[in-house]
Amino acid sequence: MDQFEEDATSRGAGAVPFQLQLDKPIPSQIIIAEWNPEKDLLAMVSEDFRIFLHRFNWQRLWTLSPGKCITSLCWRPDGKMIAVGFEDGSIALHDVENGKLLRSTRSHCAPVVCLNWEEDAQPSVEESNANPYEDRTSRFFPPAPRNPQMPGLGSGDAGLSDGLEDTFGELSCSLHNRLNILCSGDKSGDICFSIFGIFPIGKINIHNMGPDILSMNGISAPLLTDVSLHKLSLSRNLCQLTVLALGHLPKDRSNDYVKQKKDCNFGMHFLRFDTSIFHMRRNELYQVALHASSIEDLIGVVRVSLAVMNKQWSDAMSTFHEKLNSLSSLIVDHGLDSSPDEEFLSLLLGARSSPPLHQFLVNSLGEVGLKRITKAVDGAAKDITVIIREHLQPAAEVIGFRIGELRGLSRWRSRYHNVGLDEKVINNAAEKAALLLVQVERFLRVLAIVTHELQNFFSWLMRCIKLLMSESTTMIAQPDIELIITYLKFHFNWDPVKHFLEASSLFHDVEVDVETMERVEELKAFGGFMDSAFLSRTLAQEFAKLEDNFKEVFSMPFSAVSRRIRCENFLPLYPISSASPAPPSNISSAVSYCKDEKIDGSIVDYICFKLPDDCLDMRNNIGIIRRFSSCSGGNECVESSFQALILRIPSECKCVDLALYKDGQVVLLLNERMTRPESMENASMMMFRAGTLPFTPIVTSTTHHRWKLQELMASAVVLDLGCGKLRKISHHLSRPLAVSASRGVACVFAGRKRALVYILDEDEDEDD
Repeated sequence: MDQFEEDATSRGAGAVPFQLQLDKPIPSQIIIAEWNPEKDLLAMVSEDFRIFLHRFNWQRLWTLSPGKCITSLCWRPDGKMIAVGFEDGSIALHDVENGKLLRSTRSHCAPVVCLNWEEDAQPSVEESNANPYEDRTSRFFPPAPRNPQMPGLGSGDAGLSDGLEDTFGELSCSLHNRLNILCSGDKSGDICFSIFGIFPIGKINIHNMGPDILSMNGISAPLLTDVSLHKLSLSRNLCQLTVLALGHLPKDRSNDYVKQKKDCNFGMHFLRFDTSIFHMRRNELYQVALHASSIEDLIGVVRVSLAVMNKQWSDAMSTFHEKLNSLSSLIVDHGLDSSPDEEFLSLLLGARSSPPLHQFLVNSLGEVGLKRITKAVDGAAKDITVIIREHLQPAAEVIGFRIGELRGLSRWRSRYHNVGLDEKVINNAAEKAALLLVQVERFLRVLAIVTHELQNFFSWLMRCIKLLMSESTTMIAQPDIELIITYLKFHFNWDPVKHFLEASSLFHDVEVDVETMERVEELKAFGGFMDSAFLSRTLAQEFAKLEDNFKEVFSMPFSAVSRRIRCENFLPLYPISSASPAPPSNISSAVSYCKDEKIDGSIVDYICFKLPDDCLDMRNNIGIIRRFSSCSGGNECVESSFQALILRIPSECKCVDLALYKDGQVVLLLNERMTRPESMENASMMMFRAGTLPFTPIVTSTTHHRWKLQELMASAVVLDLGCGKLRKISHHLSRPLAVSASRGVACVFAGRKRALVYILDEDEDEDD
């Protein structure tokens, strides 16, 4: 009997829960699946590490093949962007409409095993007063410039990941109006926090949490060792971070928990971190991140602009020097001891040409070759000027404005000092932004001078070629002889344009005369730039100093927030045999938050997990932990005691996977244990309300470490399959179970490469 026949039979016998919406084949087995929180879209990762995005009707929108191992997946709260974690520690952000790669960052040095993206659920003070914070940049500037494009320049040449050249504007335009934070955890125990998913605002490591390093008998020891994160979830009010992690309890604390076997100090642990800094300073963090993320994007525009300009000029001058190399070879072949510039000066001042120079001008270069060089140099100069006027200079101006906004915020010390804005450091960054604009104008002047010198030199060469070929020169303007001499003596073998664009240690600083330096020092005394050595730096060197300074500016909020995140609860859940520990990807668990209607303003967070069969001599069990918390005065989070229970699955079933649904409901996938090999494979999906179960209070601590769930074995509750909604499924089911609380749907995957989508809320108005 197929699934549709089962549906018809079931409806004939009476209504059953969970209407089957579709049953579709899939090309390969799915290992990760997540519903979009705002749209009827399902993102799936196959075992060959391809990403599929399907509509609710199973229409495929797009497919991606990143070419590397995908380890985690999550949606932005508004559903417009998806974050993908990889085994190499990188995180990619993709657009929901077309899968376009918007940003790729590498915050981790180990595989990113868990992601969670949460938005501030409460309106900010500004929003509640109908006076939201306004980003004033659009009042004074047009839309932010994008990266310049140039044929032949790959994204790797500009220092970007492939496909990112034109996405900064799209990413910035899609920023949320409220604070949202992307949390990412890796296999080594690092947890990173990024506002809008792009601005890093904090990082902690479970191994060395600072205040969480405990002292036992005079010996300092961490909470856990050899930590590998499994799952993390930030609360909706941004006050707490729930973490499930695999790790070893320190051996010197063996007396703190029940004496067990030698290898029973490894297992799954629950940790809760105080992240109230995100809640209490959400308005300040939002404003800082808004400016900082835009500045970082604009710095990327400047970086790409310099790279494109450098390549364009280098290509043009390479064409010029390739022709001159033939002159050097001719000089050597004729046995002369001179150089090309000396030969040109001899022709200019002596009005006669040597045999190698004559052969070069008439045969090797000629009118066609000279016109090609002139066109290449003139085209490069014009393109560079356009890039400066349309990309680099506008980006530098907006950077200066935004750092000025941050400087104004930094002076409000009572609000912004706690998030790491330092007025002195930002003042220095504001000066560097202004100096960059000065260097841009200075470079334009250098470019104009060098281009004019080259045009004059090429005009003279054309006259020489015409004269040597006995042709008329009346159509060619008379060149400036002094300017040609200046070019041949100073700029023929040294290219100031390349010098200003290429940040290389091979180039020396720009020489500045003593009189100019004295005038700069005088201006400094009257309130000018404090850094009076800027004239000796090139444009590329100035930008490098700007980058270093902004790294310092943005590292201070990062450090300030990281120091404020503390571990407030720790609970060893269950041991796992260290001989064959299950990999984190094969462990079933879920974390969710919901409001409790009985207690006004309180939030109940549930943690549900499947216990391994060899855990604490228990088989086929799941554990559920819940905790009530509330916010007092809108800022302070009030704790309450934890409660837990162990739920025993009937012996005829085996739990495959589980998920938490809204209002504290638990969804289970159950495969029936086959008593006979020839019997049909059957499974079921069950949903029940956890709030009605008899929970037992438990105490968490950062000093006492014992497997608390072992104490609950005597009070374990047997799951009654008739106590909730149960839907029979005539397939052998496999992980993962994808449940959407916002859309009211679930997708389960059969072992025979099929996807089944069920509607969970079609009978939500009926009594349970």
